[in-house]
Amino acid sequence: MFRDILVIGAGVLGLSSALHLKRTNPDKDVFVVDRLGGPGQGSTAKCAGIYLNHSTTELNHILMDSTVDWLHHLHDDLGHDLKLAQHGYLYLLDEEEDRKLRGPVSKMQDMGIDVRTYDREELEHMIPDLITAPDDEDSQLMGLKPIVSGVFSGKCGGVDADALSRSLEAEFLKLGGEVSYNTTADRLIVKPEMELGIPGEPFVWQDIHITGAETSRGTVEAGTTIVAAGVWSERLLDPIGFDTLMRPKSRAIFVFKDPMLDGLRDAEGFSSLNVLPFTHIAGVKTYLKVEQTEGSIWLGCADDFGRRYGLEDDPQPERGLYSNNIYHALVKHLPCFENLRPVNMWAGQRSVHRVDKTPVVAPAPGMIYVGSTTGNGVTKSDALGRTVAALYAGEDEVEAYGGRRFRASDLGIEHRRVEIEEFKV
Repeated sequence: MFRDILVIGAGVLGLSSALHLKRTNPDKDVFVVDRLGGPGQGSTAKCAGIYLNHSTTELNHILMDSTVDWLHHLHDDLGHDLKLAQHGYLYLLDEEEDRKLRGPVSKMQDMGIDVRTYDREELEHMIPDLITAPDDEDSQLMGLKPIVSGVFSGKCGGVDADALSRSLEAEFLKLGGEVSYNTTADRLIVKPEMELGIPGEPFVWQDIHITGAETSRGTVEAGTTIVAAGVWSERLLDPIGFDTLMRPKSRAIFVFKDPMLDGLRDAEGFSSLNVLPFTHIAGVKTYLKVEQTEGSIWLGCADDFGRRYGLEDDPQPERGLYSNNIYHALVKHLPCFENLRPVNMWAGQRSVHRVDKTPVVAPAPGMIYVGSTTGNGVTKSDALGRTVAALYAGEDEVEAYGGRRFRASDLGIEHRRVEIEEFKV
């Protein structure tokens, strides 16, 4: 089988790349393969489903803000029900974090980003279930610090990641694209640019390129191969010596649905939806997301240091992570969780880029890699797909949705030019 373009991975990055490649190259055969049974069933399906647009770097802001606008285009103009809920993103900060982030917050406001701050009294009024300064003996022993402020970003919210994947697939298939599920890419094919027919090729003195992949359904030869397999990309790229600048790390999500949480869920004043924003309690490394479609609250753990890296095909929540760990600090700030247990839980993996936490879109002979999104795959997916299409076309600049432009090479490896994000919680 030969295809002009082979895309490995049908998550939001792979499907976004395939869509824009087919859109800008209607005469090319674009073929997507994925080892699972449908679109977005890997890490995409297990993410928290959040979109955001706040960043102190111009590049990251364009990646996020343009993708958010694209999500609204898919939902509002193209008729895909993505279950968008623009309820905002709230960071609850202790005194040290508040002081550290004043500069970055001011910088984002100067950039025109909708970022607001709330003091402790305002937070207690808007979130009556929140205890900003637990002062019992256990809290003191645990070293819990009082929450003194909140940073709120308005153009943020929730999106159904499964619906997003299916909408991208539908738009891609509408253009004549092809998809093959339950098809595992086992290895990339490396060949010399000029084959001599000598056993042992390619030799070290030959120029080599990627010519497709060996899959569970046979060989797929391709003019260009796009590797968009998320955390599993390392299995394909490590053997050919391509560094993804990424390490896999698991994150768990716990789901709660109980009348005790109704007051927390229905917090008023942050947005027109009158629900609790996506809320990150920095001091206890925990975040909360209201899932309006099911009336539940999702809870995740945002710790990094101390949690191992490692690829897992079927990641599972760590035993006791919530009940023996997160719970004890959570109930000090949110006593409405007392004696509650999750009704569901799962774990996924994020592809963490530790250096600058900005995605990588990098070409190599015969291929393009896209990934290393550090948990921001959904909220940067459209801009990254357009970057892949620009690199395929040999263009120096990427035109994001809405017309803003940036250099494609800035997201690469050899000529990477990325500012370090200052807003770090």
